[in-house]
Amino acid sequence: MDLGLKDKVAAITGGSIGIGLGVAEAFAREGAHLLLAARQGERLAAEAGRIAETYGVTAVPVPCDVATVEGAQELIGAARDNFGGADILVNNAGTGSNETIMEAPDEKWQAYWELHVMAAVRLARGFVPMMKERGGGAILHNASICAVQPLWYEPIYNVTKAALLMFSKNLANEVIKDNIRVNTVNPGLILTPDWVNTAKKLTANSGGDWQGYLQSVADEFAPIKRFGTVEELANFFVFLCSERASYSVGATYYVDGGMLKTV
Repeated sequence: MDLGLKDKVAAITGGSIGIGLGVAEAFAREGAHLLLAARQGERLAAEAGRIAETYGVTAVPVPCDVATVEGAQELIGAARDNFGGADILVNNAGTGSNETIMEAPDEKWQAYWELHVMAAVRLARGFVPMMKERGGGAILHNASICAVQPLWYEPIYNVTKAALLMFSKNLANEVIKDNIRVNTVNPGLILTPDWVNTAKKLTANSGGDWQGYLQSVADEFAPIKRFGTVEELANFFVFLCSERASYSVGATYYVDGGMLKTV
């Protein structure tokens, strides 16, 4: 299926590792050019160079922290300076948390609010005008199943991802008149490097069977009985940002192996 993404420009936050990097490669396979944002400049530059060489596209690394006003402006400026704008924005940057509501300080709540919500708000204000100039575009937010089915140990993550979900819906209603489609994906268990590292740490003193630990998590939470791969999720992201999904507006999609318990 031709997704119509050849020579489109996609900006992806959190693009140096995990889901963001997988999404970048999926776009590159379709012939799209890339703006990759992440804080780790050296790793980001290496991955951008590898993708450009592998797929024959332009991949511009933008080392920045999109959780800050300055970082968001750097990515917006890089889009305009390198490509005259962008057609697609994937707000992927984010991370899990671990705390209790009673003990977490204001500073931690604020940091996650800036990363999961305000980064998306600021980037929308910068990218939407550029997309309008190009005749339209697509914005996709990577939220989480935890936005609607929270895990007990990360209330800040749950709350800020839920807020991102509501922001996405409001933005979708506001910009569809400009031919800009906004949607959200709520992934479930996706096998990222973070999950592998966590499993290795948790099993280090009990035999080191990190694969067995991950399988036990999948057995408990996912009816499909396995983690999803980054590539499986990335393929869905790319489809939603393509012209083949042109009637998808303001929706939330679950890529979770059946983990969601409600209808």
